[in-house]
Amino acid sequence: MQKMFDLLRLMRPHQWVKNTFVFTGLLFGHAWHDPAMVLKVILAFAAFCLVSSTIYILNDIVDIEQDRHHPKKRQRPLPSGKVTVAAAIGLALLLGTVGFVLAAWASKTVAIIVVCYALMNVAYSLWLKHVVILDVFIIATGFMLRILAGTLGVGVPPSQWLLLCGLMVTLFLGFSKRRAEIIALSDDKTAHRKVLEHYSPVLLDKMIVVTAAGLIMSYSLYTMNPETIRIHGTANLIYTVPFVLYGVFRYIYLLHQQSGGGDPSRDLVRDPHMLIVVVAWLAATILLIY
Repeated sequence: MQKMFDLLRLMRPHQWVKNTFVFTGLLFGHAWHDPAMVLKVILAFAAFCLVSSTIYILNDIVDIEQDRHHPKKRQRPLPSGKVTVAAAIGLALLLGTVGFVLAAWASKTVAIIVVCYALMNVAYSLWLKHVVILDVFIIATGFMLRILAGTLGVGVPPSQWLLLCGLMVTLFLGFSKRRAEIIALSDDKTAHRKVLEHYSPVLLDKMIVVTAAGLIMSYSLYTMNPETIRIHGTANLIYTVPFVLYGVFRYIYLLHQQSGGGDPSRDLVRDPHMLIVVVAWLAATILLIY
């Protein structure tokens, strides 16, 4: 039983919340009324969950020595020795195979996007994660591919404004994650992640400010865009902007005052303020659009 629990931990199911970006097309593309479309998006979501878990396992295998120097990551199944490398490889092969099959069932385009996502993350694990700034852009690109899978992949035209918002929010979270790692690792930061030697708190704070401002402005302009008002039949989406503002400011507070920011998925679940504001934003958006 403990072995199964350790394998489940290795998959990091709490990170699957990131794959909800796939549902962007259903929400903002008014495609919820089409059962076939909904099924394709669900298949795409499941495919990303399994393939992303495969990537996490491969990352843990590659980073096993560095993770042993991390105050929290050394408790993970692989660096702690609770799961063998052979078992991890077997699980990764199984999850990856099922994930690619589900992606192909969704559509050919979804399958291509998932393959691109997997190849990009393999390159990230082996090389690109050591390239300063580009490492965060690779993470952001992964989220953009999720959005494209849930829009272009299933036949929903992607909104340029939403793509811009998605890019800004993922860059904001990516730079915040690097800032949190520097705080957590202190003087031992390069032993865990070499790219951190090229970052500094001041540099990352500037990047966080720029991307936070870009996120707030792009989302605000999206809600006021004439095409957005025409598609959704309402000019009231502007009233959801305060939720976004509060969420951004709360996340920055968690990063600097509560040692948060290292894992957005956990921060969302553990911080009641973040959870409430996200649910409130989603509820308000659904009510206004529907």
